[in-house]
Amino acid sequence: MASFGKTSFSHASYASFRPSYPQHLYAIVLGFHNGPRRLLVDLGTGHGLICRSLASVFEKVVGTDPSEGMIRQAKTATTKDEYPNIDFVRASAESLLFIKDGSVDMAVAGQAAHWFDYPKLFKEMRRIIRPGGTLAFWGYTDYVFRDYPKASRLLHETAYGMSKDLLGPYWQQPGRSIVQNFLRDVKPPLGEWEVERREYDPNLLGPQSKQGRFVMERRMPVVATMEYMRTWSSYHGWKETHPDKRARSAGGKGDVVDAVFEQFREAEPDWQGQENWQDKEVDIEWGTALVLARKKE
Repeated sequence: MASFGKTSFSHASYASFRPSYPQHLYAIVLGFHNGPRRLLVDLGTGHGLICRSLASVFEKVVGTDPSEGMIRQAKTATTKDEYPNIDFVRASAESLLFIKDGSVDMAVAGQAAHWFDYPKLFKEMRRIIRPGGTLAFWGYTDYVFRDYPKASRLLHETAYGMSKDLLGPYWQQPGRSIVQNFLRDVKPPLGEWEVERREYDPNLLGPQSKQGRFVMERRMPVVATMEYMRTWSSYHGWKETHPDKRARSAGGKGDVVDAVFEQFREAEPDWQGQENWQDKEVDIEWGTALVLARKKE
């Protein structure tokens, strides 16, 4: 999670442009959970989105993150007046010494799930989660434009092309590969956990060209999808390597995001001939993965 911990990373932009999780995801997770809802721990909480979403159904919620900037952003977005039962603690998911043995009813991780040191993490989860308690990890792959498969393919080529001018060389590994593989590499020990998985892969071929369960989707202006792309850790690495190339939205002559979106405009007839094409609203969706595990009693 090195990029998010750097002082040059914009935690505010991350909070503004990252997608939220659909209510049906939380319904799936809560439907899987058995027993009390006294304590929830959100690992890699980021700006605290999951904590706020589940605060009403747990007596106590604790969000942890190793990034001081993320914890600061989470506290800013989560007032004690509105969320008196949420606390945020700077800590790594693999070492939660302030949490008592067997005291956690549910531990979750959203788009942080691919960053963990899993041998150490599962040892710590075994310690803190009560018998019968729940572990729920989920994440999402790159977004696709539901109605514009040419743009989706160009986006994928930019994201993973290995030229130093594209984003491929700047992903932190093995984390990104774990995400792209739908968290299949996240394997709670079967002798200790009962495990269930759900996936959805939209592919690059157009509307719902692959089916599955757990769908994230959103309608948003083109310009918002550009700013979302600039929250990627790979973009942060690219930016450090290309300090002379600034986004047009920041007063520069253009960056890798500006360049690929001009390619989208050339490839998709609906985007051409519109002076304010960046204001056009588009439907996007993400490939998604959900790992549910119940600690054996």
